[in-house]
Amino acid sequence: MDPFNPEVKKEDDIDESSPSTVNPDASLYSQCGILRSIKEESEERPLTVNEALDILEDEDEFFDVYMEPPDVRELTDEDSASEEDEQPERLCGNQLLAGAEIRRRGVADVGKSDDDEPHTETARPPSKKAKKIRQEPLKWIIGEKIMDGLPLFPEPDYSKYRDFSPTELFELFFDEELFEFIVQQSKLYCAYKNWPDISVTKEEIKVFFGILIVSGYNPMPSKASFWSSSPDLRNEAVCNAMRRDRFDRIMRCLHFNDNTKLDVEDKYTKLRPLIQHLQKRSMDHFIPTQAISHDAAMVKYFGKHGCKQSIRNKPIRFGYKVWCQNTVSGYLVAFEPYQGKSHKGNIELQAKFGKPAATVLELIDEYSTEKRNLSYSFYFDNYFTTIPLLIELKERGYNGTGTIKSNTVGKDCPLMQSKAMEKKERGYFMSATASDKNESVVLSRWKDNAVVTVASSLYGSEPIGSVDRWSRVDKKKIKVSIPHGIKMYNKGMGGTDRMDQNINKYRISIKSKKWWWSLFTWMLDMAVHNAWQLSKGQGSALTQLQFRREIAACYLNQFGILPKGKGRKSTTLPAQHFVRYDNLGHLVEPVQDNKKRRCANTGCTSIGRTQCSRCNVGLCVKCFRDYHTK
Repeated sequence: MDPFNPEVKKEDDIDESSPSTVNPDASLYSQCGILRSIKEESEERPLTVNEALDILEDEDEFFDVYMEPPDVRELTDEDSASEEDEQPERLCGNQLLAGAEIRRRGVADVGKSDDDEPHTETARPPSKKAKKIRQEPLKWIIGEKIMDGLPLFPEPDYSKYRDFSPTELFELFFDEELFEFIVQQSKLYCAYKNWPDISVTKEEIKVFFGILIVSGYNPMPSKASFWSSSPDLRNEAVCNAMRRDRFDRIMRCLHFNDNTKLDVEDKYTKLRPLIQHLQKRSMDHFIPTQAISHDAAMVKYFGKHGCKQSIRNKPIRFGYKVWCQNTVSGYLVAFEPYQGKSHKGNIELQAKFGKPAATVLELIDEYSTEKRNLSYSFYFDNYFTTIPLLIELKERGYNGTGTIKSNTVGKDCPLMQSKAMEKKERGYFMSATASDKNESVVLSRWKDNAVVTVASSLYGSEPIGSVDRWSRVDKKKIKVSIPHGIKMYNKGMGGTDRMDQNINKYRISIKSKKWWWSLFTWMLDMAVHNAWQLSKGQGSALTQLQFRREIAACYLNQFGILPKGKGRKSTTLPAQHFVRYDNLGHLVEPVQDNKKRRCANTGCTSIGRTQCSRCNVGLCVKCFRDYHTK
């Protein structure tokens, strides 16, 4: 969904029963016209990525291939893959042998919104499949029940951040405790690798982070370009803050967890302390707002790792998936990187609501007690929405609204089928209510450019609103009726997309071959983004670019160390202050062995063979009196 045009609908909201799409439950092989022998062979074993690519090599139609993360343990720091290599035919062996699923794309799917989250169930069964709990049947009625209305919610209060500078806001997330932890872990890593201790300090880590932030809004062709001797490439602020070799050493030794205490069951174990710290800080400084959207963010990565996702025809086709909950403005409230279907997670929630819907409840369970007890309204797309999830949220004191698929609704739903509704005029809609013993959910099906179904435990169809749509027949914009629930969904959904837009606008451009580097830089960018959201909340007019420049300039100017000048070190050291001006026994004498010494007086560049007998510094005769006089 476009965060700047809330009325634009996601193409994934199109009902699967529409004639422009193909039923995902239908046989994949009948859709693709695959030979019967291949079908019979695949029934005995899962379809792999390699087989899927071979099948689709000569196909002219549009297809989506969803790859299951291979079950591997990549705990090394190095990655032989190039960051610029994003060709699917260069996947590693483990990825080519991973389970895969092919989905045929209809005409309406060709122009899918970039914000949609595809259904990623794969052909390979999970290693430990939770036994699905049977849900009690729902009672359906045509029309809608009168909803309770939006509950009261406290107004956001940002007053405590009013006098904070951009750097102080950023250090609410990357605080002194975390900087000290990074220094400690980096030194431990040097000892673990049997490397010389680089003796890194907190101040140097801050300068290092400042350079990374600079690379986001002032990218260079390569990392070394910041220290180039060419005036058209060289960045003076970076050069005057840290030497290039020092930056490379810190980047090589940067670490966030003890390699001797890694949890092999956690695929993000090398970043887990950093992830947990930022999860806690994001929750601590979250100023509650009622509307929260739940979606997935993609972090671009083209190397080797078991959690890397492959989604064709997407802006970010390869990378890590991160479950996120955001406010409408984009502040990241809670997040958790996706570890693949082999990750156990909460088995009970997955069995009761399904894996996608369980991610919503798992993130809510991570809220602090104080903030968990507020009456939030959650918004999600049809990848997550189920009626049992909406009922569970209602029982917990929350509300939920989301687009929903027809095969998730069930056959008992009395709404008009999408195929029949396609023939209706634009703006036609109808509603139905599903109820269990305690709670009710209203479903509104609406005909726009395509058929969209929204389920909500908060909103019904009333009051009917209107939106502007272009009419090909009348050659002008016309007013089209829209149910209230769909209008409110468009208003509340899109916080994760807005965060992605803001982060990717000034994404850190310095790259590394370590598998965790892209996730680390994403979390650094996320911390800057959250700090900027707090700044905007308290009334600051700083743009994101100005906010980032303030942080980078503070770290580079305050903690940067000027590089040493060229040439040999001076052999003349200044005398101690109290000795220099005590007027006791200061005599001119020749330098031992008749050697030469540079004059120590400020402004004199002469080299002679005389020195002060008490100060033990080289001095020419004409500077002797001036040097010893205040």
